[in-house]
Amino acid sequence: MPRRKSEREEALWRILVAIVAGVVLYLWSWLIVFLTVINLLIALFSDKRNQDLAMFCEYWNTELYKYVRYLTGVSNVRPFPFNDVGRMSGFEK
Repeated sequence: MPRRKSEREEALWRILVAIVAGVVLYLWSWLIVFLTVINLLIALFSDKRNQDLAMFCEYWNTELYKYVRYLTGVSNVRPFPFNDVGRMSGFEK
């Protein structure tokens, strides 16, 4: 039978995750802002969004969502870099 973590131990993990994942996601967000501007310019000039850029940004959106859910106690699923990176939805036209 696996040992269940105490609330205190989980709170300490949340502090560590807040610091590490917060720094990673903050730096990553600047890249996403840059890619968003690039994707908007591509859409303006070619009348079509870049699917690869949109999907890359979706990974960040998913990780940010998991980060907030974990820190607020809604979920015990740790965000990147403590778990694998994933995405929640597909590209919509």
